[in-house]
Amino acid sequence: MAKISLFIGDIRPLAGSGRPTGIYKQPVTGALELTLTGFVGDEQADKRVHGGPEKAVHLYPARHYQRLAKQFPEAAAALQAGSLGENISTGELDESNVRVGEIYQLGTARLQVCQPRNPCWKIDTRFSSDGMAAFIAENSLTGWYWRVVQPGIVRPGDELNCLESLDSPTLADAMQLCQAHRPDPADLEKLTDTPGIAADWQRKIRARADWLRRNTPLTQPQSGVPRET
Repeated sequence: MAKISLFIGDIRPLAGSGRPTGIYKQPVTGALELTLTGFVGDEQADKRVHGGPEKAVHLYPARHYQRLAKQFPEAAAALQAGSLGENISTGELDESNVRVGEIYQLGTARLQVCQPRNPCWKIDTRFSSDGMAAFIAENSLTGWYWRVVQPGIVRPGDELNCLESLDSPTLADAMQLCQAHRPDPADLEKLTDTPGIAADWQRKIRARADWLRRNTPLTQPQSGVPRET
């Protein structure tokens, strides 16, 4: 069980650039309706890369903020739950203890872990800290997106409860595999077969597996092993 806080926001100009963004979220104090595409009242500025059924709800682990504040002390005061644009914050879950495809109950809704967040440049601008988005990505401090499999009503203080533990990879293991320099294409292909994985993430992983198969050199003789003559 993991107790949660809720955040939603409207579209506002991004400080420093004026670009529209939905990264600014405010705490929610009452019940919210959760639909297949997200919380009613929550908005995304660029729907090419945000929102939609497979990015309906974003959770960011609260424990990551301490590490970010240590790395970027100039932004420490602003690095608080909700400030990275997440809808859900909890101190009890992170990428190491949720598995791709797992379904959780939250209020009367059900959500499925389907892909990590891909941090973008707006994070650097939001906190006036160059390199924060890259640090988040490189250290797998991304949080993740949920697919809504059953709409419902969610309230602050509700608990996330895993309905069935799966034998799928943890999100941390999946990201580590994807970030490896030259992972085994077979391992990547196995990951793409995970039930519940987001279609866009699945396509990207398959494309990389295909590229690796086409571009992996033939095994060379090991050092010290004589060649056949």
